[in-house]
Amino acid sequence: MKNYLDIAVRAATAAGRMQRERLWSELDIEFKGEINLVTEVDKACEELIVGMVRAACPDHDILAEENDYAASGSSCKWIIDPLDGTTNYAHGFPWFGVSIALEIEGIVRLGVVYHPMMDELFTAVKGEGAFVNGRPIHVSVRQPLKNCLLATGFPYDRTWDNENNFDNFMNFQMAARAVRRAGAAALDLAYVAAGRLDGYWECKLKPWDVAAGQLLVAEAGGNVTNHAGEPFSVYDHRILASNGLIHAEMAAVLEKGNLPRLSECGRKTT
Repeated sequence: MKNYLDIAVRAATAAGRMQRERLWSELDIEFKGEINLVTEVDKACEELIVGMVRAACPDHDILAEENDYAASGSSCKWIIDPLDGTTNYAHGFPWFGVSIALEIEGIVRLGVVYHPMMDELFTAVKGEGAFVNGRPIHVSVRQPLKNCLLATGFPYDRTWDNENNFDNFMNFQMAARAVRRAGAAALDLAYVAAGRLDGYWECKLKPWDVAAGQLLVAEAGGNVTNHAGEPFSVYDHRILASNGLIHAEMAAVLEKGNLPRLSECGRKTT
């Protein structure tokens, strides 16, 4: 596993350097949706990461945000978000990063999240703990919920789809000390793992948004489930991550929302 971790670290830091160098420069920006952006840096970083992974592991499958890659049926799958926080990046707002995870036989075994503007490298290998720049990290011990700092985000289709997270946001604003919405799921999860945030929830995320971050939280001693408190898969529709001590309280707040139950809408599988 160390060899795979080294590959992920090299790829993430190389992509992060590119992001840091190109920030605040003129960017070619395209639209994947009405407000869903992609920049030339997203594409260049994905090409860089995928190239490094394929050079080292040519038979492995790849699931990444910006391109479709033919599956070979390998038991190993790299799950890559080359630039998490694209909207922030396109606006010059310095909260973005790189997320790389390796899934083996359906289980995420390692995760790397790199925050280039802070030069912070978050790493985790399943069963071996979580680290930032080589130092062990652990979730917070803060409780109850009213004393806690949370994070979340909103989906791109929030203006026309009922599952927009607005109701949950308002409920948590009333129940917690404060809620932040910075715009990069991988970094939010890394900050829960490091004890800087106490909890995080969101909906309509993709596997590349959460694969590395959810492992960081779990390896840092936290709890990661879906909104109903059930075991989490990176292909799930909704995520709830916390220090564990406030997990039941957070799940109870989510239960008050006006969204359909998970059993009624199913899980996302793509």
